[in-house]
Amino acid sequence: MGTVWLLIALAVAVLAAAGFAAAFLRARRRHQRDLGERGWLLERERAIAVRAAVDEERARIARELHDIVSHNVSVMIVQAGAAREVFSTMPDEAVAALSEVERAGRTTMTELRHLLGLLAPAADGEEDSEGTDLAPQPTLSSLSRLVDRIAFAGLPVEVRVSGEPRPLPSGVDVTAYRIVQEALTNALKHGAGGKAEVTIRYAERALRVEVLTTGPSVLTGDSPVPSSPGAGAGRGLLGLRQRVAVYGGDLDARRRLGGGYRVRARLPLEDPA
Repeated sequence: MGTVWLLIALAVAVLAAAGFAAAFLRARRRHQRDLGERGWLLERERAIAVRAAVDEERARIARELHDIVSHNVSVMIVQAGAAREVFSTMPDEAVAALSEVERAGRTTMTELRHLLGLLAPAADGEEDSEGTDLAPQPTLSSLSRLVDRIAFAGLPVEVRVSGEPRPLPSGVDVTAYRIVQEALTNALKHGAGGKAEVTIRYAERALRVEVLTTGPSVLTGDSPVPSSPGAGAGRGLLGLRQRVAVYGGDLDARRRLGGGYRVRARLPLEDPA
């Protein structure tokens, strides 16, 4: 009799264990499925955020190039009118005005090629105030003011210029400024107690921009470097890469051993001749 009860107890235990095992496996599969769905949703949200950042930056670049082209066309109109007025009485002045028209025309054609290749989306709903539209775009000539502001905010900056400085295509000039601006802004946000070195190198066929910083290795948007949720979802570097790619250049941003980071960019230039 005792053997029968023992067998019954053993059977119940086996059935209970099987039930627990089945429930555990179901819960595990449900958990894995939930993790998979959550990961897919996060990846989808990240892709949407990246795409939105790219579209936003492309629209911004397109507006800047539009301003540059509009300015050059205005110069051409004014200079052409001046040449017409003085053509018969001051031919030398007319020739100088026509030369300026030619220069502005070449610059405009270069910027138009970049603008048409950008394929920027419509910028509906973005700010369009008069002050923003009429303000001149910052260029490397404005770099000293940017450096002063950054230094006043607490990040010492040393600027070095090598090579023979020369006039740059307007879009390249704006892009070079934006690279330095973004790199120094990131350093100011995340590199407390550090310093920065900015190098502008004028080569024969390219403009090279390098920003070296010391301090914590935080690169907003650089995949090997973890960033905080409030760091901007990687828009900074995404925007820089979009800008540089428009002009056929390349950009590299990475950590430095011992802390800080390095941003290097190469922007091709046309033959000075």
